[in-house]
Amino acid sequence: MTYDIVVSGGGIAGLAAAAAFGADGYSVLCLDPTPPVTDRDADGADLRTTAFLQPAQAFLDEIGLWARLEGHAMPLQVMRIVDAGGEEPRARVTKEFDASDISDQPFGWNLPNWLLRREFVAHLDGLDTVTFRAGFGTTSLFTREAEARVGLSDGTKVRCKLVIAADGRNSPMRKAAGIDIQTTRFGQKALAFAVTHPIPHGNVSTEIHRTGGPFTFVPLPDLEGRPSSAIVWMEEGPNAEALMALDTTAFEEAMTTRSCSLFGPLELASRRTIWPIISQHADRLSGERIALVAEAAHVVPPIGAQGLNMSLKDISVLRDLARQAGGHIGDRKMLDAYHQTRIAEIRARVAGITLLNRTSMLSAQPLRDIRAKGLDALYTLKPVRKTLMQLGLGARGI
Repeated sequence: MTYDIVVSGGGIAGLAAAAAFGADGYSVLCLDPTPPVTDRDADGADLRTTAFLQPAQAFLDEIGLWARLEGHAMPLQVMRIVDAGGEEPRARVTKEFDASDISDQPFGWNLPNWLLRREFVAHLDGLDTVTFRAGFGTTSLFTREAEARVGLSDGTKVRCKLVIAADGRNSPMRKAAGIDIQTTRFGQKALAFAVTHPIPHGNVSTEIHRTGGPFTFVPLPDLEGRPSSAIVWMEEGPNAEALMALDTTAFEEAMTTRSCSLFGPLELASRRTIWPIISQHADRLSGERIALVAEAAHVVPPIGAQGLNMSLKDISVLRDLARQAGGHIGDRKMLDAYHQTRIAEIRARVAGITLLNRTSMLSAQPLRDIRAKGLDALYTLKPVRKTLMQLGLGARGI
């Protein structure tokens, strides 16, 4: 079989890439070895959430996906940062960044990852240009100047002009292309789950900083008549594992204390998942007939809603370059331009978020006090505050 494009990876980024290029009329084969879990309560469901910032939302709208998502999305008008780094877990510095300072739109819109996969797959089913094969992965890559040949897990091979590696931090296609990576390990893990709480979130995303990493509330629609939020709780690895092992009652007590009781007593409303925190970037974003996007290209800690928004930027840039390339999609000139266009921003954002994460992990009390004073100073200076918000949206380079 021959296609214009093979997308290795059927996560959110891979499905978005297939939708983007399929919308432009390219024949696309999208593969993922694990069938997507599209039910919140099913085993293996991704309980994390994604906040699509303004540029990402505009791109999803352009490629036809946003119409399926808009009715499920929670707007993020305010992003609240709380420093709780004193002796006791209580808020001592609280600052709110309001999107109205820089825009007439919210910062972004939040959606559960399991729902995103459900809606993206449904959208691809309606595109004649896209074939999505779940349960099949990519196993080998052979390239020449004119084409790529991709081996699949069922033993067959397909030919294409361009391979898009959207197959995660351990990308088999990146390895097959011989592209190295640079990885930073923090000794942290993150727990993800959903909660209900008596105090409404008011569409405010709240990030509470204390030793070990941030504890982040992201607004969700009400659940059975009660306010609900998605939580990402970052901690040093052994602490995270110990929290994961607690029974429900003890875990609810621990998370209510860690949240400084800002939304009242928290009740667990889903199962818990856990994963390691790293930052990572590839040495190159392209090779012969292959482009790396999303976590195959870069991984960042879950701070500031940057990860998937960076991934959609990768796909947007690659799609625009394909339009410029005309009939020469996937050639050396196009892929070199992709690397040159994205690599500086990716490295800068990975470095910046790595620094923010290390700052959030500070345990010595004098350093925690400096962090609190720094937050207060950054917020007080209005030009600095507005610039930080614009950087967060990706409106300007960092």
